[in-house]
Amino acid sequence: MASPSISGQNAVASSADRRHFLWLMLVALVVLGAGIGLRDPWPSDEPRFTLVAKQMVASGDWLFPHRGTELYSDKPPMLMWLEAAAFQVFGNWRVAFLLPSLLAGLVTLALTWDLGRRLWNPRVGLFAAAAVLASFQFVYQVKRAQIDPLVMMWITLANWGLLLHLLRGPNWRAYWLGCFAAGLGVITKGVGVLALLLFLPYLLALARGWPGVVRVQGAAWRWAGGALAFVVAIAVWLGPMLWAAATRGSPEYSAYVNDILFQQTAKRYGGSVGGHAQPFWYYLPVLVLHFFPLSLAYAGAWRHWVDGLRTRDARLLLLLGWCVLVVVFFSLAGGKREVYLMPILPLLALALAPPLQASLAARWLRVVAWLAALAAGVVLLGGGIWALQGHWTGMQQQIAERGLTDNGRWLWWMGIGMGAVFLASALALRPRRGVQALLAGTAGFWLIWGVWASLLLNDSNSAAGVMRRAGEIAGPQAQIALVAWKEQNLLMADRPVVSFGFKKPWARQFEEAVVWQQAQPEQRWVFALGDAVVPCVVPARTQVVGYANRREWWMFRADAVVPGCVPKPPPGAERWDSQYESDND
Repeated sequence: MASPSISGQNAVASSADRRHFLWLMLVALVVLGAGIGLRDPWPSDEPRFTLVAKQMVASGDWLFPHRGTELYSDKPPMLMWLEAAAFQVFGNWRVAFLLPSLLAGLVTLALTWDLGRRLWNPRVGLFAAAAVLASFQFVYQVKRAQIDPLVMMWITLANWGLLLHLLRGPNWRAYWLGCFAAGLGVITKGVGVLALLLFLPYLLALARGWPGVVRVQGAAWRWAGGALAFVVAIAVWLGPMLWAAATRGSPEYSAYVNDILFQQTAKRYGGSVGGHAQPFWYYLPVLVLHFFPLSLAYAGAWRHWVDGLRTRDARLLLLLGWCVLVVVFFSLAGGKREVYLMPILPLLALALAPPLQASLAARWLRVVAWLAALAAGVVLLGGGIWALQGHWTGMQQQIAERGLTDNGRWLWWMGIGMGAVFLASALALRPRRGVQALLAGTAGFWLIWGVWASLLLNDSNSAAGVMRRAGEIAGPQAQIALVAWKEQNLLMADRPVVSFGFKKPWARQFEEAVVWQQAQPEQRWVFALGDAVVPCVVPARTQVVGYANRREWWMFRADAVVPGCVPKPPPGAERWDSQYESDND
């Protein structure tokens, strides 16, 4: 089967095409935005980034992120800048902390549509953007305040600029913008440079004389301008940061520069951070399960891909070649997480979109999609009813550790509601419209999750309930110090609190807290993780504040402290950056 021409003669969008695109974006806004303003940041990363952003706003120091009293060097500050900027506009952290991810998701969809429109036609662009929006990993991550949606957006923008130049060019402005976006991706999470891997399949196509790729002679300075744009984007952050660190001249800032520039990336992709070392084949199930239901299109696409590559379709070579290179890169790295593959979703969807149009008419795809919707409905509805009747005893400990009331009754009703939406979609639309049934059920699932889960789980997941209770125990005039704390404890505290470092071993934090508390024993309370201070406090004089994030939190005054005692937490749990933190909050 011959591939469509590379000329893109159908790239001009009609009013109907634009209307369909706007409807898709409206659906995306509703699905991705459901729940914004209803919850606070949830672990594991959201409270950390929002705390840093909040401290940026309070201190005015936007160059050097802080987590409490310590410099935070795990990530560049791009996401924190955007959260802080959103707060300056809206004045509400519940809205501000999720806005960067929402905007990143919407921009990614728009870029995907536009690339499909320019490389093929508006219908291909619409199918590609819809396939991205339907993918589980895309919606799950965009509805969270993580760095990865932002990285995906920058890489997609970089790919957009490079592809327009390399396949539809010469378009030097698009090329320079793409290189600049790749640099912004670098100062967001380092891996933005992966967008430049597009040059490898491009050079292969060029060397083999494939049609459809740009050939420009005598423009070395224009090509070099891309490297300059890439460096300038990085320098937007790196230049002022290095200058300020040198000016301040503190060992703390020198350590920050060394860690963020040389240690973090090497440790992360070397597999020594967070217990993310995985086997080489780790991403194969990710490509199927986390990209579902986009992954259903694989079966109908491979013949089209083979035929397209055989007939030297440069679009497929660049799209698929880049996706393969990124998967290989992360597969070779020691540290692996399923979210690392998120940036390939737009280009993979573009490669799948042309054959996907034909596959939608295939009976097998409609039936498989319908069965998936039916199975999701049966599992969610049946599991919710089973748990509601008290048969799911294995979940009771989890419910208690989450601090949920009514034995998780409302959680089970949420599952029943999700299952009912899937079943209603499957029964109403039937197998002949199975794809629509799956998409409708999935949209209902995310709407319920965005609203219901935000209201139901927020107090426990965000630690808002525990910190509110801590304020009630201490009273309005008392001072509170944190020991073995998580970012959400400091973020959600109802007053300015004292901390003694985050990465510092818990025993040291406890010792310093005891000294601090003894100076004003009647006015000072210590809020601590129970596991971190036992057996150095007297249980009868200690108040259990409650459960949050599957942990029990205590409060005590000076009379509860066992004199001279040094706490010994469980092995490997002396601080949060140890393996104790990698429990997938």
